[in-house]
Parts: sequence; structure tokens; C-alpha cells
Amino acid sequence: MSEGREPAPEAVWLVAANVVRWRRYGDLGQELRPGTKAYRGGTKVYVIDTYAGMGHQQLTTVGRGRHSRRFITIDTATRHLHTFRAQLVYSPAVISRSAGTGIPPGGRERTEELAALLERIAREERHAHHGAPHPVPCRCHECLTAAEAAEEGAGDGDRVSPA
Repeated sequence: MSEGREPAPEAVWLVAANVVRWRRYGDLGQELRPGTKAYRGGTKVYVIDTYAGMGHQQLTTVGRGRHSRRFITIDTATRHLHTFRAQLVYSPAVISRSAGTGIPPGGRERTEELAALLERIAREERHAHHGAPHPVPCRCHECLTAAEAAEEGAGDGDRVSPA
């Protein structure tokens, strides 16, 4: 081991999620925008803090920024994230930004429970945020995932199972 080198920080369990590729925007949600102002669509982010008093509608996240591609820490609406999951994080940049935040380090089980809760809240928030019908054609996360599920379901009937 060389002198002057600091040891790598210990890995921690955090909730990881992805930014929605398209989100509804504007009057009654009739416009679509890619990703968010800070993150590109599909960017992996790590949740380092939640606001339980606000029903977890806002989360503090760490991820690579849209323009600089460097790690940024920013509050993001839960409805703009999807596919929440527990993940063991080794990145020193993410670990140092998560130190001293509102979420105490926990084990895998606790992180998986939080991920399931946030996924449910995000789905409900995306559904309830705009009261108007979706534009046609719509590429928001809810419509894209519903279309993918329909395609998978339609393809299942064509398959012949071995006897």
C-alpha cells in the first residue's frame, strides 16, 4: 500500500432509481419534456434523504448532472423517478455526499422497504399530478410502461408451450 493514500470508504446500502425518460409538463400536462432540468432521462440517481413530513413527495438525490456530467446533489420530485431498488454503493463521491444526511445507514432489508414505499408513492404521484387526460400520442413514463406491458402480454398468446 502506498503512503498518503486514504483507504476506500466502506460500501453503504442506498436506494437507487432512474429518472423518467419523458414527463408531462405545462397546462394540464399536455406537453412532454425529456428528463428533468437537472438530470437527463434514464440517469441513475441515489436517494440520500427523504422528506417524510411531506409524504416523501420530494427526495434529495445524487447523480450525474444533465450538463456537466459531474455528480450533483439536488432535490427531485418523487414522481420524476422510477424503478426504485436497494443497491450497495461503492462510489466515494456518492458515499461522501450521503454522509450526514437524514437517512441513517441501514441494512439491505430496511433499504428494500424504503425502495418499495418510494416506488408506490411515485406511481401514485404520477397518476394523480395532472387531472387531464394524456396527450395523444403520449410518451410519459406511465404510457410507455403500459404499452410495453401490453406488447409483452400480446406476445405471450403466440407462443406454443411444449407438451
